[in-house]
Amino acid sequence: MRITSIKLFLIGLLCYVGYMPSYAVDLKSVYTQKPDDPEAFYFTPENYHIKADGKTDVSKALQTAINQVKKERNFGILFIPEGKYKISKTIYIPGAIRLIGYGKKRPEFILAKNSPGFQEEVPDDKGKARYMFWFTGGLVEEGKPVRDANPSTFYSALSNIDLRIEDGNPYAVALRTHYAQHSFINHVCIHIGKGKAGLFDIGNELENVAFYGGDYGIYTTKASPGWQVMMVDSYFEGQRIAALRCQESGLAMVNLQAKNIPTVFEIDPNYADRLFLENSSFENVSGPAIIVSNENNSNNQITLRNVACRNVPVLAQYRRSGKETTIEHRMYTINSYDHGLQLDNLTATPEYRTTSDIVPIRQMPAPIVRDIPELPDMATWVNVRDLGAKGDGVTDDTHAIQTAIDTYDHIYVPQGWYRVTETIKMRPTTRLIGLHPFGTQFMLAESTPSFSGFGAPKPLLESSEGGNNQLNGIGINTGGYNYRAVGLKWMGGESSYINDVKFVGGHGNMGRPDPVTGELPQWRPSPRRISSPSSPVTAQGMDLAWDNQYWSLWITNQGGGTFKDIWTASTYATSGLYVNNTSTPGRIYAMSLEHHVRNEARFKDVSNWKVYAMQTEEESRESTDCQPIELDRCKNMRLADIYMFRVIRVNEPYHNSIRLWDCENVEFLNIHNYSQIKYTTDIAVYDINKDIEVRPWEFQRLLVTGKETRRPSLDNNANKVRQLASGFEFTEGIARDSKGNIYFCENRMRRIYKWSVETNSLSLVADFPWKPSNLAFDTEDNLLVLFAYEPQPGYLINGKPEEMPIMNDSQGTSFSGYGNSNHTMRVYAIDPDRPEETIRLLPRVPMGSVKNVHKALYPANRWRDFHDFNEVTVRVPEMCFVAPDGKTIIPHCFDLARSSALLEAYPGKPFYASDEYDRRMIKADVANDGTLSNLRYFVEYGEFGSAVDKEGNLYVADGQIYIFDKEGKQIGMIEVPERPSTIQFGGKDLNTLFITSRSKLFSVRIK
Repeated sequence: MRITSIKLFLIGLLCYVGYMPSYAVDLKSVYTQKPDDPEAFYFTPENYHIKADGKTDVSKALQTAINQVKKERNFGILFIPEGKYKISKTIYIPGAIRLIGYGKKRPEFILAKNSPGFQEEVPDDKGKARYMFWFTGGLVEEGKPVRDANPSTFYSALSNIDLRIEDGNPYAVALRTHYAQHSFINHVCIHIGKGKAGLFDIGNELENVAFYGGDYGIYTTKASPGWQVMMVDSYFEGQRIAALRCQESGLAMVNLQAKNIPTVFEIDPNYADRLFLENSSFENVSGPAIIVSNENNSNNQITLRNVACRNVPVLAQYRRSGKETTIEHRMYTINSYDHGLQLDNLTATPEYRTTSDIVPIRQMPAPIVRDIPELPDMATWVNVRDLGAKGDGVTDDTHAIQTAIDTYDHIYVPQGWYRVTETIKMRPTTRLIGLHPFGTQFMLAESTPSFSGFGAPKPLLESSEGGNNQLNGIGINTGGYNYRAVGLKWMGGESSYINDVKFVGGHGNMGRPDPVTGELPQWRPSPRRISSPSSPVTAQGMDLAWDNQYWSLWITNQGGGTFKDIWTASTYATSGLYVNNTSTPGRIYAMSLEHHVRNEARFKDVSNWKVYAMQTEEESRESTDCQPIELDRCKNMRLADIYMFRVIRVNEPYHNSIRLWDCENVEFLNIHNYSQIKYTTDIAVYDINKDIEVRPWEFQRLLVTGKETRRPSLDNNANKVRQLASGFEFTEGIARDSKGNIYFCENRMRRIYKWSVETNSLSLVADFPWKPSNLAFDTEDNLLVLFAYEPQPGYLINGKPEEMPIMNDSQGTSFSGYGNSNHTMRVYAIDPDRPEETIRLLPRVPMGSVKNVHKALYPANRWRDFHDFNEVTVRVPEMCFVAPDGKTIIPHCFDLARSSALLEAYPGKPFYASDEYDRRMIKADVANDGTLSNLRYFVEYGEFGSAVDKEGNLYVADGQIYIFDKEGKQIGMIEVPERPSTIQFGGKDLNTLFITSRSKLFSVRIK
C-alpha cells in the first residue's frame, strides 16, 4: 500500500516529533464525535470543574468521576473529551468501567514530570513500579490495600486515549491490566519515554496499540486467570531492554511491528511461554529477537509464521544451552519457526525440535496498515434512541430497531437493555455499534412467544448473507427459557466483523447498585451448616433451564469474517459456538467459551479458518460431561494458542479435549490442556473414526494430515464382531436409511450420529436441545426423531400453558410414575444432510385417517410391570404421527417414552417386539392400516432391540445376540464385547448387523 507524504506527515504529528511513522497501528481518533448516551458519564469542565489544558492536575476529579460511575451504575462508560489531561498519581479503574476518548484527536493523559512516588522502585509491588492507570477488582478505599483486577474483573477498558510519561518518572508504568473477559486496551499510543514500561500484566486482548520508548513496551506475568491474550495491530519502537518481557503470557499476536530495539521477546529465566506470531516484522534488532528459557520443555511453545526481518542477525538465543539461531541474510522472511514438542501427524512420535523455513528477500514487504476492519466514520452514525428505541428492558423495541436498520446503514446503540420480540435482520450494509456489551444488550424476555415451544432455530439477531456487516460492543441475551432461541446467526462475508460481543447468561452477570442503600451487589457466602438426617445439607447451583436453547453464536451458510473478543458462556445454550457449512475465510481472535453442558465449540464442514486465542472452561456443576472442541469433516484450518481448562471444582475426569471426525490439513499450534486438579482430560486430541489418541497435554505443533490410518484397521470378515467407534454414554435408537447407512442417538447427551457405509466413518448429524430417544426413516429418507417434549415454563398459548395429551396406556407401567409423566412424545423430521434448515414437527392425526399405510413404527420394547403387555400391544391408539412421505405412521402410545428403538411393521408381514418385563419376544400380524393383531409368544428372550434378516431370521439382543429361525428355533448366538442395546441390519447389501451398546458401536457381517 502506498503511503502519501501528507499521510506520513499527519501520522508524524500524531506520534509527535522524534518518532518514526508506524504502520501496524492507526493513530487517528476512532470516535471523532461525542457519543450521545443518556446512561454514560462525561468528564467535562461542566461536570467536574476541570481544565483539559495539560497543566491543571485532574487526578482527584478523574478518580471521583470513575468512582461515581461505579457507585451509581456498577458498570458503564466515562467518556473523555479531546484535550490534554495532567495527572500526578495512580488512577484506579474498578471492574466493568470503561474510559473512552472522543474528539477529532484522541485525548491524552500525561504523567507530570517528577510526579511523587514514581522515582523509586516499589519493592512490595508485584511489578516493582507505580502506574498511571491501574485496573482493579473493586473500588479502592482510602487506607485499604488495592485489590488487583482478577478472574472476575470483566468489561473494563481504556480506548481511544493516548498516554504519555514525562521525564523524571523512571519507575512509571502507564497501565496495569490483570483483568479478564471483555476487558481491553484499544486504540492507544503510549509514549513511555524514560519511564519503565507501557504496560504491566496483560489481560484478554489489545488492539491498535503503539509503544514508544521505555525499558519495555510490555512486561508481564501469567494473564488472569491463566488465559492466553490476543494482540492485533501493535507497534514497538525504541525500548531499551526488550519490546516484551514475559513469562507464561500466552500471547497470540497478529500484525506486530518492532524496530530499533535490542530484543523483541525476552522470556524470564526458568519460565516457559507460549508465543504465536503471524504476519509481522522486526527491524534493526541488535540482540537476539527471541530469548528462550526452558528450551525443549512441552510448556515452551514458540511459533512464528510470515515474519519479515531486516537487520536481525540473531533470531533466537537459548538460555540453558547458550545456543543461537543466527541468520546470515540482511533481509529475510520467516515462513515458519517452530520450537517445542512437535508431531508431524496424529500417529507420529512426539519430538522436541527447533525447525524453521527462512528465505532471503530483496526488499521488505509493504506494511499492513491494519489487520482489523475499521468502524465506520462516526459522522455516519444514527442513534437508535433518536429513532424511538427506549432501551428500558420493558418496552418492545423491535419495530424501532428494525426500522432503523431498514433505513440507515450505521446504527449507534447507546447503553440500555433493548427488549425484542422478533428476529432483528441486518441488511448487507448494516453496522450495529455499541460500546459496552453488558451495558448495551439486545434481549428476550422469558418465554417470548415467537422464540418459544418447539421449532427450528430462531435467531435473536441475524446478519445478511455475504454482507459487510459489523456488530460491535453489544450483548446478546436470549434469557433462560426460550426453546427456539439462537443468540446470533451470522452469514456475513469475509470482510464482516464481530467485536466485543457478550452472550449473556451463566457467568459474567452483573447487577445495579441497591436503589435504597446504594450498595453494590456482592456475593456473600451462606452460613455453613452441618448435615444431619433430620436436616440434610444438599448441593446448590443447578439451574433447570440449562441446555434448553440452540447455539449462542451460529455461523453458517458460507458465513465468515473476523470474530474478536467474544465471550459466549450462556449455559442455557446447547453450545457457545457452532460453525457449519462454510468455506468463506474466517478468523477468531480471542474467544472465551465456557460453562456449557454438552459442547463448547463445534465446527462441521468448515474450511479456510484460523482460530487464535480460543479458550474453553468447564465448570463442575454444569460441564462435567462437556466436550470442549469438536471438528467434523473440517479441512485447511489452523488453531493456535488454544487453552482448554477444567476448573478446580471438577471431580470427574473426561476423555478428550479435541474430538476429530474425518479432518484433513488441520494444524494445531501452541496447545495448552490443563487443570489445577488431577481430573483434567485424559487425551488432548482424539480421532474417533481412526481411534487415534494424542496424549501429550502440551505441545507446540500437531498436523492432522487426514492420511493417517485407522488403528486397528477395519476388516470385513464374516461373523467377526468389529468395534467401529467408542466413547459414548448410552447409544440406542438405531435406524437405517435406504442406502444402508446407520443412525443412532444418545438421549441425555442429545446427539444423533451417522455411520456411513460409503466411507466407513462416523459423523455427528445433530446436537439439538431436544432429547432424541428413537430414530426411523420414512420411504423418502426423511430422518424421523422421536423425542420427549417438556412444556416450556412460562410459555402461554392463548393465555394458557401448553397442554400435554393424556395417554390412556400410561397406566399399567410403573415407569409412568413421578418424573416421567410431565412430558409427551413428539416426532420431528430432518434431512440428515441439512438438519438445521429442515427440522419440522410431524403432525398428529387420528389413527385410521391415513390411507395406504406403507409401514407403522412401534416400540421395540415395552416395560409393562402390571402385566398388561398383551392387551396394550394390540390396542389401537387414538392418534398417530404422520411422516413427510404421507404413508409412514407412528402410533402415539405411552410406551414410546421408554422404548429404545422403533421397529417397522409392514402390512401383511409378521411383526416382532419385546415384552421387556416378562423377557420374551412376541409375534403379531399387521393389518393394512398398520394396526397389530393376533399376538402370540415367540421365544423366551427379549430385552431392548431386535432385527430381522433377509431370510426372516430373528436376532434378539438380550445380554448377547441370539438368532432364531422363523419357527422360533435358536440357530446361533453372537457374543458382543459390551451389552447390546439396539440392533439393525445395514450396509450396501443389508448383510451387516450393526449393534449399539452402552458406550460403543459394533458391526458383524453375517454372510
